[in-house]
Amino acid sequence: MHQYPQRPRPDDQPYGGQPPQPPRPYRPQPQYAAQATQEMPGYQGLPPQSPPPPGPPYHDDEPPAPPRKSRKKIWISAGLVVALLAGGGGWAYFKTDWFDGNGETVSYGKPPADAKGSGTPGTGAAKPSGDPDLSMPTGPAAEFKQTSKLDDGTRISKTRLKGAKSGFEGDVWVWTPKEYDDPKYAKSGFPVLIALPGGNGHPTNYWADRSLGLQKAVAEGVGKGTSLPFILVMPVLNPDNKYYYDGSDIPNQPKMGTWMAEDVPELARANFRTWKSRDGWAFMGNSSGAFVGLKQLMQHPDKFRAVIANGGETAPDSPLWKGFKAEMDANDPGKLAQKLITAKGPEVYVNFQYGTKEGGRDRLEKFQRDHGKGPIKIDVYEIKGGDHNGWDYVRGMKEQGLQAVSKIMKGPKPAAG
Repeated sequence: MHQYPQRPRPDDQPYGGQPPQPPRPYRPQPQYAAQATQEMPGYQGLPPQSPPPPGPPYHDDEPPAPPRKSRKKIWISAGLVVALLAGGGGWAYFKTDWFDGNGETVSYGKPPADAKGSGTPGTGAAKPSGDPDLSMPTGPAAEFKQTSKLDDGTRISKTRLKGAKSGFEGDVWVWTPKEYDDPKYAKSGFPVLIALPGGNGHPTNYWADRSLGLQKAVAEGVGKGTSLPFILVMPVLNPDNKYYYDGSDIPNQPKMGTWMAEDVPELARANFRTWKSRDGWAFMGNSSGAFVGLKQLMQHPDKFRAVIANGGETAPDSPLWKGFKAEMDANDPGKLAQKLITAKGPEVYVNFQYGTKEGGRDRLEKFQRDHGKGPIKIDVYEIKGGDHNGWDYVRGMKEQGLQAVSKIMKGPKPAAG
């Protein structure tokens, strides 16, 4: 029996603080129902969640999540929009700021004047440099539609991906830093950070909401020299709202492990200038997504270099593993880590983060003691005053996580001269 509540945690919110919500009975047991809360309340653009099907997504022997502490209500995004609309000229601002251009096609990577059309059609890529590790866009180009715009002019967009290897079809959001369109980087690859949400992670990925500040954190880190200019790729985490799938190919279920390890990276390679080597690829995730990122790194150290795992579990616990112990063990980060230690590489890096208000330090430090040896390098970072939400995890990444991962990954190289 795990010591901590299983994924998805009832308090797995992208935002910190929320108004009281009617209980949502994830578990049928009366003693648990009173402690459950609506998943991600106030999340802009998220459709209402349907009730889960009969059968608990938690194991019955798990302790309930501790009651949430009362905190100051933070409604920045909604409050800003209301204030702007109420004031003079508010509607004009509303139309031209965050939402200006939403739904329009987005093309990434504008070629420099001397590219002479040498890039891959539909991608705007320039003639490749001499770096053998550079991966130019392979195509076919996906159709990206803008979902929001940041203050620096960069845009978050969405496409629909039918996984060639998994067969699963779902939405993927992307964001590129302003350096990606800078002519001096037009012949260089960029590192990719696959950002995974917590909770059900379906049908949206809450990192695609600019209000959480992940894109801004990367951009500010680039300006300070503490972060690489990552391309953020933000796929849906699960195929539905019924269960969590551990980012794995559970027998008789959608192949979410293949989707995450193969299809999502292939989308990035098809449309962006990236790096061939694993030094250009990493995961970041919260809660459910933290487990998936950790598992993918341990399972595919030849493809990925690092993970920032925020407030996550360290062992598989989807109810869908019932009857498939051997397959579950093959997707257990601890068992995979031991195989990696025995094989003596390749070296990977794990950056665990947790908030002091949520706990979880013992679990993460145990994983560090048991598996942080040989080729596996692990840091555990404590976010002072942090809780189990996206805003606090972004703060931790700004304080330490992005810088730590950036030190071991490969960044873009500007053209000479």
